Amino acid sequence: MTTRTLSSSQPWAAIDIGSNSFRLELARLSGERYQRISYIKESVRLGAGLDANGMLTEAAMQRGLDCLKGFGEQLTGIPPERVRAVATQTLREARNRNAFLERAQAVLGHPIEVIAGREEARLIFAGVARLQPSDKPRLVIDIGGRSTEMILGRGRKPVLAESFGVGSVGLSMRFFADGRFTPEAFRAAQVAAGAELEEGLTLFRRELWQEALGSSGTVGAVSQVLAATGVTDGRVTPAALRWCIERCIEAGSQDKLQLAGLKDDRRPVVAGGLSILYTLLVQFGIDELLPTKGALRQGVIFDLAERLQPSAARDPRAASVAELQSRFKVDTEQADRVAAQAEKLYRQLNPEPLPELLRELRWAAALHETGMLVSHHDHHRHSAYLIGHADAAGFSNNQLQRLATLALGQRGRLRKVEAQLSDAAVLDQIIALRLAVILCHARRLPAGSPKLVRQGRQLTLHCPKAWASEQARTRFLLKEEAEAWGRSGVLELMVV
Repeated sequence: MTTRTLSSSQPWAAIDIGSNSFRLELARLSGERYQRISYIKESVRLGAGLDANGMLTEAAMQRGLDCLKGFGEQLTGIPPERVRAVATQTLREARNRNAFLERAQAVLGHPIEVIAGREEARLIFAGVARLQPSDKPRLVIDIGGRSTEMILGRGRKPVLAESFGVGSVGLSMRFFADGRFTPEAFRAAQVAAGAELEEGLTLFRRELWQEALGSSGTVGAVSQVLAATGVTDGRVTPAALRWCIERCIEAGSQDKLQLAGLKDDRRPVVAGGLSILYTLLVQFGIDELLPTKGALRQGVIFDLAERLQPSAARDPRAASVAELQSRFKVDTEQADRVAAQAEKLYRQLNPEPLPELLRELRWAAALHETGMLVSHHDHHRHSAYLIGHADAAGFSNNQLQRLATLALGQRGRLRKVEAQLSDAAVLDQIIALRLAVILCHARRLPAGSPKLVRQGRQLTLHCPKAWASEQARTRFLLKEEAEAWGRSGVLELMVV
């Protein structure tokens, strides 16, 4: 596999598609030095566009598309492998997210990955740990529009990461939808936030950390208000939050609220954010929360840079695959055999393969037998389910679904992956994996190396002459495979 030399002069780009704001950050990396080139933040309030049925409204989608079109114009000239766009809670929830993502990727000009809550938390910690290093055990909190992430870690290592389904947009829409601020609404909002966060009380108990840091929007906005009004130097404390809530109640509504340092785009969500923050500090015994420099977007850049390092061991996804193999008691020797054979076949179809597609194929091979722990019968279906629903550090939901598709398509009828076979990249990956599984079915590498040749829609697998007598069972399975592809109408497979 060829690895492109990484130049410190070329920028990296991260797009954070949040529930309240969309953010674009361009930066350069040189060793441990992080240099921001530009930062754009737009209040899109995508999360406010989720209707009662969990569908994004057309108006909300259009706001997002308009913003992403502008972001796309800023990315001209940046190599695509240095750009990563991630989406969080609203697109985790939205039932019509695929329809939005198809349009969004077209205007942005880059793929968009929907990341799980724990993966979001891991990336947040990566940003904080690099930009504000410390050896102290620390608690990092990030209150987003529709979720709140909490992470325990030390140095650069996150020890525990969780995501809770409560955020400033969602809580504000539920308890302050009319824009009015009352003591009753604040109490109800705090009870609701506390109920959602309560399950984390033991996990993030006070004795496990020495300092608490707050990342991104809500904490940053409140910190600016406290500094601008002179209540604190920007530190967030329970007493300071009570002061903010009292000012809201005195004003009576978001339109009448006058707080130095409060930006207009924060007015619709300030009450929900204050309710979550106050609940967190009181429930978790946090005396003060310090605003931090790092956030999700910086974590995305650091993580992307590590993926492109020559050493694959730095890619957190490799560690996740190994952990899943251990958890599901995968026969790693067989997984390695299938991965090696699949890569050989794939390279015959694609002499200069895209590194990421090759990695996906090897990871799918590494995990193709995870379902064996559930049942040998239809294990490919169990494997697909387990992979597609795993919490795996470094992987987006989109990529886990692609690995699940490959696992599902490793054997049996092709109808179950028929829709995905229209993607040429997925088609080649499935061909390589299916043939590798057959060639290694006896749980050993076949003698000799078959050659796979493509001519238009026809593939020919040239088997060693000795196989005519020595590999009768393998040839039988390959004959059945050729018949399966013939029935699919996608391509013709010849075995000679």
